[in-house]
Amino acid sequence: MAGNNHTDVAEFVLQSFSGDTQLQALLLTFFLLLYLMALAGNALIIMAISLNPGLHTPMYFFLTNLALLDIVCTSTVLPKLLEGLVAKGSTISYRGCMAQLFFLTWFLGAELLLLTAMAYDRYVAICCPLHYSTKMSQPVCILLAGSVWVISAVSTSVHTGLMAQLHFCGPNQIRHFLCEVPTLLLLSCSSTTLNNIMIVIADVYFGVVNFLLTMVSYSFIIASILRIRSMEGKRRAFSTCSSHLLVVCMYYSTVIYTYILPGSGSSMENGKVVALLYTAVSPTLNPLIYSLRNKDVKVALRKVFPCIK
Repeated sequence: MAGNNHTDVAEFVLQSFSGDTQLQALLLTFFLLLYLMALAGNALIIMAISLNPGLHTPMYFFLTNLALLDIVCTSTVLPKLLEGLVAKGSTISYRGCMAQLFFLTWFLGAELLLLTAMAYDRYVAICCPLHYSTKMSQPVCILLAGSVWVISAVSTSVHTGLMAQLHFCGPNQIRHFLCEVPTLLLLSCSSTTLNNIMIVIADVYFGVVNFLLTMVSYSFIIASILRIRSMEGKRRAFSTCSSHLLVVCMYYSTVIYTYILPGSGSSMENGKVVALLYTAVSPTLNPLIYSLRNKDVKVALRKVFPCIK
């Protein structure tokens, strides 16, 4: 990430989440609590699934990957946000900003791809149950999960590499509490045409195409559920998909707002709240959504931690 030869800016100034000094202590406590809950909740999910052989299935394999992504995603953003609240403002070096951009874009893209893979897994389980063991064999699951990480890594490498070629001559104040592609492009003194073209391509693939694939999968799933005659069968089938569908809707709505509908002015302030949703709130809620609505996960958690009721 050798970008210093292309910039006059040695560091960027990150904007605080809120300019109200009276809220600093309250926000610090709230964000620290969110961070600790996200780490603890996702770590518990990974531990419970790893230590319970009965959960070594494709669905829980992908859920483990989701929990890992949530941990690394929130750890990319929240520590720097907490530092800014403690110090009443924060700076980040050029290399640090590029690193944060690289990892955040990597993990966000990987999560979108993983949600699509999870939707396909549920489609096969409900619509093609007789072929489930073949279509979702261990090699297939490993291939899907590996593709999720690799494809997103290649994409973020392209975006970060293009960003490193831009010239930043000031101002160096980022109107956000993190380094993201849309906010950094606003500070560039160079032409950002190629960057914008690649952003559109990435938005179409990661956002639009994967969202459509997920929705198509769920349209077939819902159609299959409606054909089930017994109410108990419908309830069980829907319960295995409702948690994932809730996470999909919550996650896509926030990411689309930031990357597909970027703006300026007052929308930048709204963007802080939206960014907080997919970097802190969503990683915190995901373990609760999956564990509270999943009897198998709750049983596994009780086996690992008998004190949990």
